[in-house]
This record gives sequence, structure tokens and C-alpha cells, in this order.
Amino acid sequence: MTTFLRRQLRPAIAILALLTLMTGVAYPAAVTAVAQLAFPNQANGSLIVVDGQTVGSTLIGQSFSQPKYFWGRLSAAGADGYDGNASGGSNLGPTNQDLIDRVTKQVDEWRAANGDAPIPADLVTTSASGLDSDISPAGAEYQIARVAKARGLSEDEVRAAVARHTESPILGFLGEARVHVLELNLDLDGALK
Repeated sequence: MTTFLRRQLRPAIAILALLTLMTGVAYPAAVTAVAQLAFPNQANGSLIVVDGQTVGSTLIGQSFSQPKYFWGRLSAAGADGYDGNASGGSNLGPTNQDLIDRVTKQVDEWRAANGDAPIPADLVTTSASGLDSDISPAGAEYQIARVAKARGLSEDEVRAAVARHTESPILGFLGEARVHVLELNLDLDGALK
């Protein structure tokens, strides 16, 4: 038994301890250090800070319901949506009655708030993460009249704000053009400098 411990168990325990230190301590510490040095904003959650107070993240959507704000995509993350601890889509198929009912309800709500123009699909569907911070330029355009009226601004003033927060596809071809909802709403509130 003593020979077994010396020849088999001791090296196994030593290798386990060494690999645990390398992969569980040294590697995560090195990656964290590099991220903090090279990309500090992203490593800390891409937070949006206004007047010393954190108001959100560029990565996670929030719920807006007042007419003076642009509204983002629906969220299926958590019981009430926009729960960062419960990120995920609804996983409902296109023929699922729950999905059909939810989309129909959303279409009715959007039309009640914005009129009968065609509603962009991203405004009545959820994303895979349920936490999208962006909407399509068409989704923003659809809401301009409501937001302008609620704020007492011209549609051109609101459209200019939308243009300031519209990002092109990465490298000109990866992904879609998008509008960051929180930053746009903060801009309209005069909070972004």
C-alpha cells in the first residue's frame, strides 16, 4: 500500500494541485489582468455612467414604456423581462399559440401607441438573449412621431438624434445597422455629453 501511495497517488495529487493552480488561478488572473489593461470599459461591463451614477450598460437592454422614450425589443429574459440573471429567449416555435398570442398583443400595443404603419419585426419579437440593447433603424423610425409629439420636438430633431446613435454594420458588412436605445433616450433627455 505504501508503494502504491508513493508511485501512483502522490503524483496524481501533485498534478491535480498544479493544474488547479494553473487553470483555476493563474490563467484567469492573467486573462483578467490583460482585459483590465487592454479593454477596461468592456471588462467592467461597458457601463454607461451619467453624473457619477451608473444608468445601464451598452450591452443590456432596458424596459421603457413612457411615450417620450424609444422602446426597445421585447425581452423573454426572466418573469418580467430584462433580467440579466435569466438571459435567454422564449424558444417558442413559429406555430406555438403562446408566441402567436404574444406577438398579436404586442402588435395591438404598438399600433395603439404609434398608429397603423407597418411594424418592424424586431419590435414584436424577442432575441435569443432577451436582452438586446439595440433596435433596427426601421424600429426607431417607426417611433419617431410618437417620441417627437411627447417631447414637443420636431420629427427632424428626433430623427437627427436617431442618426447620431445609429451604428453601421461592423466592417461595413458584418451584422445589421442598429440604434442603441438607452443612449438615444439619454441623448434626448440631455444627459449625454
